[in-house]
Amino acid sequence: MKLLLIGGKKVKVDTKGIDVPNPILNFENSPFPRSVIQFLKTKYQTPFPIQSQIWPIILKGRDVVGSAETGSGKTLAYLLPIMEHIVKQKSFSKSTSPVGLIVAPTRELVRQILSVAQEYSKFFGIRVAYCHGGQGNRLEQTRSLIAKPNLIITTPGRIIDFIENGLTTLENISLLVLDEADRMFDMGFEDQIKMIISQVRPDRQVTMFSATWPKKNRESR
Repeated sequence: MKLLLIGGKKVKVDTKGIDVPNPILNFENSPFPRSVIQFLKTKYQTPFPIQSQIWPIILKGRDVVGSAETGSGKTLAYLLPIMEHIVKQKSFSKSTSPVGLIVAPTRELVRQILSVAQEYSKFFGIRVAYCHGGQGNRLEQTRSLIAKPNLIITTPGRIIDFIENGLTTLENISLLVLDEADRMFDMGFEDQIKMIISQVRPDRQVTMFSATWPKKNRESR
């Protein structure tokens, strides 16, 4: 358990691991583009606790499991590092296949993540695609996938569908985010998650997040 002083307030953050990086306590000390920092400061005074501790872990290339309640800034805790990761790749400027992948259990959550991603992707200059189940949107999703996105936000079944139909590939994915990971396992997506992981680079970085993940379940996965 750590006590972090963020914005003059002491907050508790529970960490477990070897050589856990020091937290980022203010936006100015983050490595994100200046335009991103300025935009963050128009919306928030300081990073949320999960952002403060998770950002340096992901940016160091470490796998991580993060748990924080809804409304705690969890989405930006992984979105900004994955975008920073994408632009740091040597092949970024000429990449024709995605580098980052975010998997979530429902189309509603995919849409929520996409909304936040679209706010920040312009600052990084990256292209974002999305895909999820539901009628009437397959053509739009197909178009977003063939536009050479750098980042895909998706549900498990739909991305497998598009892979099997040759509309995208995950062979260059080097950072994988599983949001609401425990919920996906509870909903029976474990085999699909395993298939997705088998499609990405063997040296990928994997991060998992949840709002309600019991400790015993985190340790059993």
